[in-house]
Amino acid sequence: MAQNWALAGMVAALLLVATTIGQIIKSQPQLGLNPAAVAAFNGRLRSWWIICCMLSVAFLPITPAVTVALFGGLSFWALREFITLTPTRLGDHRALFWVFFLFTPLQYVLVAMDLYELYSILIPVYAFLFIPARVAIAGDPKRFLERVAKIQSGLLVCVYCLSFAPALLYMDEIVDEAARPRLLFFFVTMALLSEALQYIWSRTYGQHVIAPAINATRTWEGLLGGTASTALVAWALSWFTPFSQWEAALMGMIVAVMGFAGAMTMSAIKRDRGVQDYGTLIEGHGGVLDRIDAICFAAPVFYHVTQLLPFNS
Repeated sequence: MAQNWALAGMVAALLLVATTIGQIIKSQPQLGLNPAAVAAFNGRLRSWWIICCMLSVAFLPITPAVTVALFGGLSFWALREFITLTPTRLGDHRALFWVFFLFTPLQYVLVAMDLYELYSILIPVYAFLFIPARVAIAGDPKRFLERVAKIQSGLLVCVYCLSFAPALLYMDEIVDEAARPRLLFFFVTMALLSEALQYIWSRTYGQHVIAPAINATRTWEGLLGGTASTALVAWALSWFTPFSQWEAALMGMIVAVMGFAGAMTMSAIKRDRGVQDYGTLIEGHGGVLDRIDAICFAAPVFYHVTQLLPFNS
């Protein structure tokens, strides 16, 4: 338990330092920094405070189901943002009802029951078969494939992938009970940190934009520098985790790369729809999905690689 709160305290201290720096540079316009970049940085910090405060629940001596329920709420809201980003037709509404009020809560109920053999296939098999069939029964063929793919993609990213984050609390045969909350906290911290480090590297040294039409701020220098920096921080924090130092560094790299993939994918969707953010729930920096896109993409990969690692530490 002491290690749990030590990790939380360390992350809070880092956030406090970053927040102080953000407020200082905000109040010093003579430094010549881009005001929009400073505002974006401070907006990210506000959202990270909210997410980390929510994650601290995992360290309390209560059932992990409470943490699962919190992630379920995040999934529900993120899926709502994803679906409302593009117009739907009347023929989609019945399918969406079952997506929101059956498959989404059922996914998290199965996670809380630790039924991996069921929650690992519920959405990619049964929900994915149900959605096109239900939309077809509604009798509206206009843009059928586009409409079905949108619903399936939202359910996959916002619900299925994200549900593997709280599933880390149920890795009974791999990680001991005391270490599981630290594993979840470590994962989310690395996902958020990798975003910040890639952003800083891109702003400081970025010269070669990866896909200008998708995201003009994502550079190769940012990706490589941010990934290497995240791996270094993960290596330093390995003593909080069940990983060895090199395993932790590997996991940090995986989280950074997958988080980048998630951010680019979600940016492509926003550019396609001609919007800046998925929502406005988090003051100063868009919606829920804008802040958890990296977590969504990295969670299932982190979970399954953790299952494969031969823990020797």
